[in-house]
Order: sequence, then C-alpha cells, then structure tokens
Amino acid sequence: MFPTLLRIGDFPVHSYGFLIAVGFLLCVWVSKREAVRLGLPGERIVDLGFWSLLVGMIGARILYIMTLWSQFMEHPREMLYVWEGGLVFFGGPLACIPFFFWYTSHYKLPRWKVLDIGAQALPLAHAFGRLGCLSAGCCHGKATSMPWGIKLYTELVEPSLRGVSIHPTQLYESISLLGLWYFLRRLRFRARFDGQIACAYLILYSIIRSVIEIFRGDSIRGFVIPDILSTSQFISLIVVIAAIALYRRLGNRGAAA
Repeated sequence: MFPTLLRIGDFPVHSYGFLIAVGFLLCVWVSKREAVRLGLPGERIVDLGFWSLLVGMIGARILYIMTLWSQFMEHPREMLYVWEGGLVFFGGPLACIPFFFWYTSHYKLPRWKVLDIGAQALPLAHAFGRLGCLSAGCCHGKATSMPWGIKLYTELVEPSLRGVSIHPTQLYESISLLGLWYFLRRLRFRARFDGQIACAYLILYSIIRSVIEIFRGDSIRGFVIPDILSTSQFISLIVVIAAIALYRRLGNRGAAA
C-alpha cells in the first residue's frame, strides 16, 4: 500500500489519483479506436469521455458524501479532498446518464452504439481505479485467516481492522473487472443488436459487485438492511432487473428489424 506514489518538491503525487488517471486514459484510447472501427467520430467520443469523467467523479463523490453525511457536516472542507480517496462507483453512472443523453442528442450520435463502446472500455478504467483504492486503503475487506489476506493502516480503514489481516476486496474486484473487460471485448464480435454489450456490462458488473460486497468490511458504504443488504447491493438488484428488461426489449426490436 503506497498512498503517495512520489513527491515533486513539496507536491505529493497520490497513487489513487495517478491510477485513476491511467485507467481513464486507457479507457479513452480503447473507446476512440472502437469508435473509429465503427465509423464514428473518434474526437467526439474522446470529448465525451473527458466530460463524463468530470461529471462521474462529482456524482461518485456526492454519493460517498451522502453515506458519511454527519461526518462531513463536522468537517465540510473535507468534501473536496478527493485525492484522499472516497468515491462510490454507482454515483458516477447515475450522474452521467442525463449528461450522456444531452451530449449524444446534441451531437447526433447513435446512442446505443456509443453506450456499447463505453461499456467495453469502462471495466478497464474501473480496474485501475480499484488498484487506486488499494493504495489509499479504502473499500477494504473483512478480517480473514486466508493466506492472501493483507494488512492496511490508513485512516480510511475501520479502526478495528487496521493492522489486521483482511480480504483484499480491491484486488478481487480489479481482477474481476479485467475479466469482464476481456469478455465484453470478445462479445463485440458476436453482438446481435446495439445495446447488447451495455446491457451485459450492467448485469455482469452488478453481479460482481454484489458478490464482492459480501467480503467488504468498511461500514461507511452504507446499508439498506443493516448487515444484510448494502447500498451497492440494493442498487445492483435494481440495475440487474432493469438491464434484463432492457436487454429483452432491445433484443426483440433487433430481431424484428
């Protein structure tokens, strides 16, 4: 765990932000190549990626703040300390959806094709983001006696779990996301209708996230039903139901076309 990657004079380069930046740039590069392959304007996709990053990080930060509302009310300036970690992933897509609809409408881009492009690349960026979580110490797991358990010591770790062997849930998710990225990249050659890859991403990521939540040990992520159903699991359930319904609708439309 290395919260600070290096220092340039008195300026620290945080591993969390650096890894998010690397993942994002890879995501944009993959998306642009795929857009060009499909005959879409690559530069528009790049611009969409950069603006979505800003909007998504704001949304992810807001959802994180909501889970720790009382703490941030005592120290409101810390709402801006993004470099210390503290983003709830589902907040990103929720914030990006209305922006995405406006952008694709404004520039007359084929919405479902663009969503499929983003869905192929997003797991790659997210995988690097989870490595950033590991470096910062957030989004950690429960105590474990497994030999691959890790020990974290930052203030983002629950006090009772600092220095204790815990599940490396950040690595679990990062590896799972890389597998999801590979699967979706292969699926693009067999997709039968526009939107199929996006729906597959929503369904499979929600399942991945729900399973990994079982091993999470950070209480700040919030619960809908205490110690039974976390906020992310609840959101995942809704997303899976909606994505399956959408998959069937788009599939039937594609078959009828």
